[in-house]
Amino acid sequence: MAFQSGNSTTLISKDSEIIGEIKFTGDLEIQGLVRGDIHASSDTKAIVRIVAGGRVEGQIHAPKVIINGHVKGDVHCSDHVELAAKANVDGNVHYNLIEMVKGAQLNGNLVYAGADKKVAGVESISGNNQQTG
Repeated sequence: MAFQSGNSTTLISKDSEIIGEIKFTGDLEIQGLVRGDIHASSDTKAIVRIVAGGRVEGQIHAPKVIINGHVKGDVHCSDHVELAAKANVDGNVHYNLIEMVKGAQLNGNLVYAGADKKVAGVESISGNNQQTG
């Protein structure tokens, strides 16, 4: 796995268990277990990687998420989400761009996050075309 140069990297190693909320910038690689929500600063290019054998029990909020382990909770991704071959997600995935590899499992819904922006734009256009009486 290639990491972005210049970003700080936080590693939750294979035999580690973290209980509580995680807030971070940079890269977060999870090889162990996290019981709690994960929040990345949305104005950064933060990446959450859950490698094979890694587990998260909680919600994930990050611009970019790569899953090859198990997630029990919703994933909210403002940029790009990748579900790799060993990914197992029990929850909804909110995405702007998604990549899903053969073998990935999703027990939940895929929710396109960009739809809200498009609906708002259509409503404002239709509101300008209304005639008053």
